[in-house]
Order: sequence, then C-alpha cells, then structure tokens
Amino acid sequence: MRIAKEGYPLIIAAASVGLVAFFLGWQPIAVLAAAIALVLGGFFRDPERRPPRGEGLVVAPADGRIVALRNAGEMGTQVSIFLSPLDVHVNRSPIDGAVEQARYERGKFHAAFRDKASQYNERNTIDLVSPRGKRLRVVQIAGVLARRIVCYVKPGDSLQAGQRFGLIMFGSRVDLFIPVGAEIRVSEGQRVRAGETIVGRLP
Repeated sequence: MRIAKEGYPLIIAAASVGLVAFFLGWQPIAVLAAAIALVLGGFFRDPERRPPRGEGLVVAPADGRIVALRNAGEMGTQVSIFLSPLDVHVNRSPIDGAVEQARYERGKFHAAFRDKASQYNERNTIDLVSPRGKRLRVVQIAGVLARRIVCYVKPGDSLQAGQRFGLIMFGSRVDLFIPVGAEIRVSEGQRVRAGETIVGRLP
C-alpha cells in the first residue's frame, strides 16, 4: 500500500520509539508505539484510483460522506464532503483542468461536519478551469483534529481528473462548487471515493 509522503516522519518517529522501548524492556510503551505507527500508516494510506472517463464528468475530490448539497447561487451547487479519521485523506482533482488560483486562509477549527466550518475554518481554496472554460472550486477545510492542510499545486499547473493535489491531516471537510447548469449525480448522505465516484457532469 502506498503511503503519502507527509506520513513518513510521523510513522518513523512512532516506530523508532517502539523499537527503543522494546530494547529497553518497556513492553507496554513498545506495544503502544507500534499500534500508533500502524494507525498512522492506515491514516496516510494513498491507494491508486481509476477515474472514469467521459466528456464533462466531475469526480469526487475526497473520500467521505456528503453532508451538504445546496444551491450556492452564482457559484452553482455546493457539495460538501466530510472525511472522518478513518477515510483516505488524499485529495484529487475533480476534472481535467488548469489551476487558476490557489489561496490559503487562516481560520478556526470547528467540527468539520458542521455547516459553519465552510465559512469560518482554516482553508485552502483552489479554482480550476476546464478545457471548455467551465470553472469549479475545491476548498480544503481543516476540522477539529486537522491542523495542517497540504496543497501540491500552484496557479498555472495542469491537472487530470483524479490526480492528487494535496491532503488534509486527520478529520476534515472538502467543499466542491460545480457551475450552474451542471447535472448532479449524488445525494446528501451518500459516501463517495476520491477520483472514482461521479459527482456530476458539466453543462
């Protein structure tokens, strides 16, 4: 299983503590450290995904459960995905397109499943433009446990649907804004997989 590079320092640190404790005869600490290393390995897992191909398809940017599906006015439709600590936390591009803007904003750390997280929490906003000029927005939002947002892309970069563009550590939320007129193919409460679940189709 592939592990996201951001996880290696934490996994190695936990495993190292476990080894030292084992050789010093501190068995309870060794077992605890080994368990933490395994949990971290599971959290930072980064499985391969096979995006569906088709004209105008929009795929989920994150694994998790859809906690909000609403009209966002000129922004189109807002699809909010809550990621629990058990979900894969690597984020993926919802479309083939170019990065128009990537903007980080400081904020609070409300529970990611609450609506106010979209307004007030620490976030990273990525605006994408499809080959036909349609604009989508993906917002990585920190939660109560998530205190670090990682973004690999910058303005001018080109992405393919399903390509990794970042991750959020521990529980978090990702908001996707799909333009007006797009067909929506998901419902509130549905579980989705980044890079594989079809969220909608662009007009």
